[in-house]
Amino acid sequence: MVNHELSDLKIQDIGEQGLLERLHKFCPSDVVGDDAAVITTQPEQSLVVTTDMLVEGVHFSHITTSSADAGWRAAAANLSDIAAMGASPLGITVGLGLPGHVQVSWVEQLYQGMTECLEKYHVPIVGGDIVRSPVTTVAITAFGQVHPHLVIRRCSAQVGQAIVVTGIHGAACAGLELLLNPQIGKTLNAAEKAALITAHQRPQPRLDAISLLQKIVNAPNPNSPSPILIAGMDSSDGLADALIQICRASGVGAVIEYSQIPYPSAFNHWLTTDQAWKYILYGGEDFELVLCLPHPWALALVQALGTDAAIIGTVTPGSQVVLQDKHKKFPDQVLTLSQGFQHFS
Repeated sequence: MVNHELSDLKIQDIGEQGLLERLHKFCPSDVVGDDAAVITTQPEQSLVVTTDMLVEGVHFSHITTSSADAGWRAAAANLSDIAAMGASPLGITVGLGLPGHVQVSWVEQLYQGMTECLEKYHVPIVGGDIVRSPVTTVAITAFGQVHPHLVIRRCSAQVGQAIVVTGIHGAACAGLELLLNPQIGKTLNAAEKAALITAHQRPQPRLDAISLLQKIVNAPNPNSPSPILIAGMDSSDGLADALIQICRASGVGAVIEYSQIPYPSAFNHWLTTDQAWKYILYGGEDFELVLCLPHPWALALVQALGTDAAIIGTVTPGSQVVLQDKHKKFPDQVLTLSQGFQHFS
């Protein structure tokens, strides 16, 4: 007879309904239980919907990521996409593909990690689906709302706008490398290691930046009575990728200044220059926002965010994204997508 309190209890021991019963505790009781969730939106708001998938062996593994951390990262990735649209989150649904031999405790800890990320922003899990699968897969759909004039799109960048990043880049990639190869961090102190690893395992979606940006944009400004166009996306696929995608969608170019890009101070005494810039530009999974907006609002946002936020460049005519160094220590380079992560390449 199976003891259902053992930590090695498998999904196949309790079945789909048994697992669902355990997972319902992570959801509001008045929302789950029907064929679909009903979410109330505010008047004059647009609904924002995004879906993101994490596959074991591609996005996470037991070597570098606990189930709780995998849950956190899955939730954070979707909240980051909501933030990248200028929206506020309303709820998420979770689709799980699971082999029968997976431990029930692993799934419960996955949900615990998701909940720990979501509760900071008062976002509920409002439903989902569970199926048998040969590989563990987590697919989350997130819902948000935004006033139509505050929507952030990749195609809205305009020549002359400032380019803002909300925080440091390269930390998440460095944290992953430390988890995979602990011996490479011998010159780092314990605090530096912990900060980089946390950046990978528990990234922070920048909904705080969106809240501040909405206040700045909604502040009365007689000199700009028309709606402000803001372009942007998150940097989950790397800073270079975000800059290029925005410029391509908007039909513009950009000039970025090396010295203005915020990155972990530990890089200065740990990595070679080439390795550091590979992490910073192409590492990905930092979940910061890259935004293009008029200079006065860019300055106000950076000041409101404080440490690590920065204006890193300017939107220009043309199509190239050029990284340059005013101190002439580094040669100019045109950023490309060839060095970043691409599925199927």
